[in-house]
Amino acid sequence: MRTDHGGGAGANGGEAELSDSLRTFGVVLKALREESGLTQEEFAARVRYSAAYIAKIEQGKRFPPSDLPGRAEQVLGPVALKVLTAAARSLSRRAVLASWFRQWAGVEEEAISLYAYECRAVPGLLQPEPYIRAIFDRRLPPACEEQIEREVTSRLDRQRLLAANQNTAFSFVIEESVIARRMGGREVTGHVIRHLLEMSARRNVEIQIMPAVQEDHCGIDGQMYLAETPAHQWLGYTEGQRSSSLISAPKDVSVLLQRYGKLRSQALDCRATVTLLERMRGAL
Repeated sequence: MRTDHGGGAGANGGEAELSDSLRTFGVVLKALREESGLTQEEFAARVRYSAAYIAKIEQGKRFPPSDLPGRAEQVLGPVALKVLTAAARSLSRRAVLASWFRQWAGVEEEAISLYAYECRAVPGLLQPEPYIRAIFDRRLPPACEEQIEREVTSRLDRQRLLAANQNTAFSFVIEESVIARRMGGREVTGHVIRHLLEMSARRNVEIQIMPAVQEDHCGIDGQMYLAETPAHQWLGYTEGQRSSSLISAPKDVSVLLQRYGKLRSQALDCRATVTLLERMRGAL
């Protein structure tokens, strides 16, 4: 089965739903704080977050961190823990994702193996915050600051998979040109390279760079993502301009697996990748 998802009104609906949930959480937090007679500054200091961050959460402009209800319990009491935990359940970080990506995001969360070949940009799971901001600062049509903050927070949250799913095997093949492009400038590229080197040190993460000159290259058809489910079914995912395809037909997934296996053999191995990344960092 191949499912195509268009980039229509669904994305706006999800954004409205998310905004309402964030505002509701913020109103609840503010009411609990005021009931305890605390200013934002006093409450922020006691839960060990900045006052500006708490203000944005209360305004519905930022996702609350997962440990906020627990920290708030120490300040506001056990009832606050129950109320804030219930309010947090209404939040769906996935709602901020593009409508055509949400189904794959769910597959990602459960995958026991996850492979990615990227020729356009650093894979989302490997993007440091400065790179994410550079992407959304340049995306058209332009987004407002609130939208950018939601997108950045959502993408950073997705990256917790790498640490949380330690039994998942992650494999990434990235074109050298993606890094050589210096998206966002030298400083941002430095963040990217440093982050890739840090991630490549994880035992469940393999990162390989496809050299700029490679006469034998089977990735001409573009980027691809592959995931193995807990039931050992493989699924594929490809993406274009405001659209995507989730691929589940065994025949089609087999083609992607063959191509990805070949790409891994054509890319630099992990040690050579580290050497190349260090050389690229030195050239910045």
